[in-house]
Amino acid sequence: MATCEHAAAAGGKTAPQQFEENNLSEAKRVIAVLSGKGGVGKSFVTGSLAVELARRGNKVGILDADITGPSIPKMLGMSGRHASGIGNLLLPEVSTTGIKVMSSNLLLANETDPVLWRGPVIAGAIRQFWSDTSWGPLDYLLVDMPPGTGDVALTVFQSLPVDGIVVVTSPQDLVSMIVAKAVNMADKMNVPILGIIENMSYITCPDCGKKIEVFGPSKLDEVAEGYGVKVLGRLPIDPSLALACDAGAIEEALPSDLLPDAIAACEAVEPHEGEGASEDA
Repeated sequence: MATCEHAAAAGGKTAPQQFEENNLSEAKRVIAVLSGKGGVGKSFVTGSLAVELARRGNKVGILDADITGPSIPKMLGMSGRHASGIGNLLLPEVSTTGIKVMSSNLLLANETDPVLWRGPVIAGAIRQFWSDTSWGPLDYLLVDMPPGTGDVALTVFQSLPVDGIVVVTSPQDLVSMIVAKAVNMADKMNVPILGIIENMSYITCPDCGKKIEVFGPSKLDEVAEGYGVKVLGRLPIDPSLALACDAGAIEEALPSDLLPDAIAACEAVEPHEGEGASEDA
């Protein structure tokens, strides 16, 4: 397991030890969705991948590790709902199509309450979302990461058995630096990158159907080639999808086969069989 040499050198604590999976959970594939900065639509990509994988008959869960800025519950129509428990374990909320979700917003009295937690408390929350949640058998557990490459990201990569990373970016001048941060973090954590998804890549003219690159020509192909990673898709700016997310209706509104290459990359990840949940869980 990777350690934080900077913390050790400073005489501080390293990241927590790997969290154990409880016997009522079994995630065959754990895939993290990461961005080098905020505001690029990482949670939308996480939700889209979850919906597409569920449509293909998979059992899917989302661990919302964006503790201070959670948006997954609202996107999946869970506003106002709260996680419950059985014994010492939390029970994830379940969307209309069967996607299981655990998020800090499901533990707050009101979804608009701020999460004013320091790093160790946030790390404890992620442990609860993994070790103390009864996920049951899952084909895929997607981890919606917080933006950037800070303490929470380190906790996830050092404590959860992440099988692969999907990097989300946008077509702006800083894309190379943002991707570099994510790639370098993945390399240090020894986790493979499945590829890059460019969000807000273009907008389609409603009159003529022409694709307009709002942020200028995309640099995605050259950046991906420079870092030796695959391009998994380009997503347009779509106001109707934004409205659907705000209304908690992404499962109904998401077009079919929006990210076929990204889904194929997720399906190519070798599943690991644990000693956790049975099919009856």
